Amino acid sequence: MSAVSLQEPEVVVDDFVALEERVLRAIELVKSERAARSEAEQRASRLQSELEAQNIQLEQTQEQVRTLERDREQVRQRVEKLLKQLDEISS
Repeated sequence: MSAVSLQEPEVVVDDFVALEERVLRAIELVKSERAARSEAEQRASRLQSELEAQNIQLEQTQEQVRTLERDREQVRQRVEKLLKQLDEISS
């Protein structure tokens, strides 16, 4: 009987050590995942800011294109008018 009672505490201690190791690994895993999540959230926030800045730039560029298209149309009309006047003079 004394041999059985001596082995039981050793088995319990081994089980406890194994459980402790698993808990420590789980804690490290949670820490690692939290750090990865935090990094991903920061990256997402930075990318969102970049996207907003690019959208503003896109809107400005589109407005510039519209302005240039209007200017081009005005110049085209003026050139056509001048060409018409030249045709009238030469006729």
